[in-house]
Amino acid sequence: MDTLSYKTVSANKATVKKEWVVVDATDQVIGRLGAKVAKILRGKYKPNFTPNVDCGDNVIIINADKAILTGKKWADREYLSFSGYPGGQKSFTPGDVVKGYKGYERLFKHVVKGMLPKSRLGVHILNNLYVYEGPEHKHEAQQPKTIDINSYK
Repeated sequence: MDTLSYKTVSANKATVKKEWVVVDATDQVIGRLGAKVAKILRGKYKPNFTPNVDCGDNVIIINADKAILTGKKWADREYLSFSGYPGGQKSFTPGDVVKGYKGYERLFKHVVKGMLPKSRLGVHILNNLYVYEGPEHKHEAQQPKTIDINSYK
């Protein structure tokens, strides 16, 4: 027999089945939760993962205000931004971020963005992440399923 008994199937936009999942961030470490969420957003837990296609799920993170950072990272970790102009570099801590407008959403998106591809696909995938500080979210119409993030590797 000279032929293979299976074929490699590449996913495309028409064949991808995107789902909605809810992740509870209560007592979860932000970086470890972000790594698992990035893999779900990318679609790496699915058998038909294709690197150049958005085949991941839409993720809703609830109770983001109950997530934790280990050690003294709330005050000691520094994020940098640069405007491109001389003297335009600013530094801020995670504690500063959460005090601002949509603080936990900005913090989680910043963490997950670093774990996604640095391309147009990564920007597109990041738009599938929704973060809410409390237990309520506005996506009941999509009938999301609640998953236990600790069961993922």
